[in-house]
Amino acid sequence: MSQSYELTAEARERVGKGSARAIRRSGKIPAVIYGDKQPPLSITLPYKEVFLRIHAGGFRTTIATINVNGEKIQVLPKDYQLDPVRGFAMHVDFLRVSQNTVVTVNVPVHFINDEKAPGIKRGGVLNVVRHEVEFVCPANAIPDNITVDLEGLDIGDSVHISAVKLPQGVTPTITDRDFTIATIAAPAGLRSEEAEAGEAAAEQTEGSGE
Repeated sequence: MSQSYELTAEARERVGKGSARAIRRSGKIPAVIYGDKQPPLSITLPYKEVFLRIHAGGFRTTIATINVNGEKIQVLPKDYQLDPVRGFAMHVDFLRVSQNTVVTVNVPVHFINDEKAPGIKRGGVLNVVRHEVEFVCPANAIPDNITVDLEGLDIGDSVHISAVKLPQGVTPTITDRDFTIATIAAPAGLRSEEAEAGEAAAEQTEGSGE
């Protein structure tokens, strides 16, 4: 799990679009902390710190501590909004977490040992079906990523979730099937050769039948 960090916030009483615009003009960003059977808490955060955290990676899988007027609250970022044109951070939602909090998160997939995959050595292409996998896990034990080992995989082989070693307490939300994470696909040239060979075989078969 990524290292936790702390943000200093201010509680805000006014809410609404007008108030949010004024907050952004002052170099801050509006946010809300909710969950843990407590009323939502509206806050403002320093814009630059939040923007850097969002784009540093692992934002939604890392627990943070928010210091609100001296009260330290452990949270997990659940969602954020970006300006569709300029990419500015507009708003962030945080979920309060405790020792017993269980969350649903999307965890990135990392691939290793591609140089040890015969299929890739032969020109095959790694076809990533899922760049992220959704898991249920304790909020204090969210993995930074899951690792898929490509060693020994040949063209036509697939990697399913059952082949991935998961940390204790981490389970996929999809439980009714052994879903595919990636495959080793044949290169375009090889597919063309196979198609031509198939067509030639079909022609021979048709010719012999006349």
